[in-house]
Amino acid sequence: MRVVIALGGNALLRRGEAMTADVQRRNARIAAEAIAPLAAEHQLIITHGNGPQVGLLALQGAAYEPDEAYPLDVLGAETEGMIGYMLEQELGNLLPFEQPLATLLTMVEVDADDPGFQNPTKFVGPVYDKADADRIGTEKGWVFKQDGEKWRRVVASPLPKRIFEVRPVRWLPEQRTIVICAGGGGIPTMYEKGSDRKLIGVEAVIDKDLCSELLARELGADLLVMATDAQAVCTDWGKPSQKAIHKARPDDLKQFSFPAGSMGPKVDAACHFAQETGKSAAIGTLADIARMVRGERGTIISSGFSGLTWHA
Repeated sequence: MRVVIALGGNALLRRGEAMTADVQRRNARIAAEAIAPLAAEHQLIITHGNGPQVGLLALQGAAYEPDEAYPLDVLGAETEGMIGYMLEQELGNLLPFEQPLATLLTMVEVDADDPGFQNPTKFVGPVYDKADADRIGTEKGWVFKQDGEKWRRVVASPLPKRIFEVRPVRWLPEQRTIVICAGGGGIPTMYEKGSDRKLIGVEAVIDKDLCSELLARELGADLLVMATDAQAVCTDWGKPSQKAIHKARPDDLKQFSFPAGSMGPKVDAACHFAQETGKSAAIGTLADIARMVRGERGTIISSGFSGLTWHA
């Protein structure tokens, strides 16, 4: 099968961990150990989050003069290279020497009139106490919103329209190459107003799950896997009545509400992929990726199921 695997932010940095290279490399190794066993049987295309990494680089840029700081599209490109390098190296250390791997910087087109620019919602960077968030927001003109018990910077998150490098991403797996691409939802770009040929970067972050879904459709993927820190999509999350969904049709999930900042975009992306392609999507933990591919673990979403089933 051709499988697109979207690694959540916890693939390289878990909440509360220090943003050091050693920590991120250790987590890249854990991700590689989960993915490597699939390489012998499947064509693999890997995407990943980059919110903490982009936020860290943005903070480092605070040492520059305002007109010297690098914009988010450039920081996104930097993190695609850094994270791709770590994943490539850790996968290469586990797989046969002849297994080719490639990381592609991936530009993604967004619409200048997307309503996301009017309502920033995408979390980037580390968490802060309320007092620190208020101070930094005043100093830098950043927008902060609450994320759990802490506060984080939010930026615009426009919808992805087109993935410019989709053709080489399609060609490489045909030559047995594992591809790492569309990191952090891709590098946000748009055509300059008044021009149909001049492409420019955009100060925004595209949702990784929505971009991964678009990529999976355009590649004709057989399965879209979204790895997160939850074992499955659950109803009544965190309550005594919590239940984990095993198999569901897209329409079955419309009766439930999932948090917009975490599981909601994954469920929306999985449902859209299943509806548009007739194929399956899976949501679950990194450790369960192989079993999700076999349909045993996580939440599997497909229009072909007869109804909703639950994990025991």
